[in-house]
Amino acid sequence: MDPPPRCNDPDEAYFALDSVARIIHGDLPPMLVGGLGSLFIQMLHPHTMAGVAQHSRYREDPLGRLLQTANFIGFTTYGTKAQAYASIERVLAVHQVVRGVADDGVMYFANDPHLLAWVHAAETSMFLTAYRRFGAVRLSDADADRYVHEMATLALDLGMVGPPKSVAQLEATIQRFRPELRLSPDGAIARDFVVRGVQRGPTRRFVNWLLVRSAFALMTPWELELLGVRRWPLRNRLVIQPSTALLCRLLRLFVPPPPTSRG
Repeated sequence: MDPPPRCNDPDEAYFALDSVARIIHGDLPPMLVGGLGSLFIQMLHPHTMAGVAQHSRYREDPLGRLLQTANFIGFTTYGTKAQAYASIERVLAVHQVVRGVADDGVMYFANDPHLLAWVHAAETSMFLTAYRRFGAVRLSDADADRYVHEMATLALDLGMVGPPKSVAQLEATIQRFRPELRLSPDGAIARDFVVRGVQRGPTRRFVNWLLVRSAFALMTPWELELLGVRRWPLRNRLVIQPSTALLCRLLRLFVPPPPTSRG
């Protein structure tokens, strides 16, 4: 399936043509790492994970779920306002029926602004962190703050209340969720499924292994502890990060980032 068309009309585009979001989201290799990291972090909220486990077919159709997410990011990043709003409405409509009871006996609802805040914080944090580690363009601290501010617009349209608008606010948002986080049984199943991957052949399996370990390397010690993943700081520094940086450069030869205002 072809990616959504790019809107280059400044009056019609959902995100500004010179937005940091267009730079970050257009670089596929770090988005793969950040996307995996986001999935792992989202698993740590038992109510978010319950919604995925009870209403998603991620194990039967993981590529289909990935394509849906990619299209949403594509329409909201590069589409017109009309395309972005239509994509947002589709997500909210799907979420409307995602409700139930988690393993702690508490009811959840996917469109709950509180759970939306967690998903938004996890995605924004990991996309930004992965890009600053492996991205094609160097981002300043001001660029990073601008990205979080841009993503706040999307969060508001999805129904979130008071989204973070700077990196400091984003980090504070994640910290506020810490008392709620744990790895539920459904979360452990999802973790193992993503770690194992669905790729065939030794090369694809190695790439999945490397991307997963790269995602783990972006996470904080307390996130890894909750996820039940061992820390390997020396291996990360000497093997994982250099290997992932090389993989990102190779992937860009086949899927180069689209042109940006920075050239």
